[in-house]
Amino acid sequence: MFCQIAGGGVPAAIVFEDAETLAFLDHRPVFPGHCLLIPRRHLNSLVDVPSPLLSQLAANAKLLAIALEKALGAEGAFVAINNRVSQSVPHVHVHVVPRTKGDGLKGFFWPRHKYRDPEHMEEVRASLSQAIKDLQKLGM
Repeated sequence: MFCQIAGGGVPAAIVFEDAETLAFLDHRPVFPGHCLLIPRRHLNSLVDVPSPLLSQLAANAKLLAIALEKALGAEGAFVAINNRVSQSVPHVHVHVVPRTKGDGLKGFFWPRHKYRDPEHMEEVRASLSQAIKDLQKLGM
């Protein structure tokens, strides 16, 4: 599925992309703004990611975490990679989830919160995408 998203064959709410990676809103978010960051090329798990690409994934996860704070007023972010176990899609992906104190997220129990409607999802996507563009202009 992620390869199809990366190739443009399956639509996704894309918030960021560069030559090697792509970030889009999770369709079953923990909280609105929950992004999945993937390498464009198919790699099954973290151990398959070459070091230069891993550096780029980390830098882009940082960019997304900052964008969540700027665009959505998050107080921080939960950044995670499931590696094989609990990896629902066999394509390496980084979860970047907005967090606020008292949001109810405890440990690795991830209750899901839906977007109100497609317009809410688009509003969140556009806000994050703009925040990323603004951060990139600042050299982040």
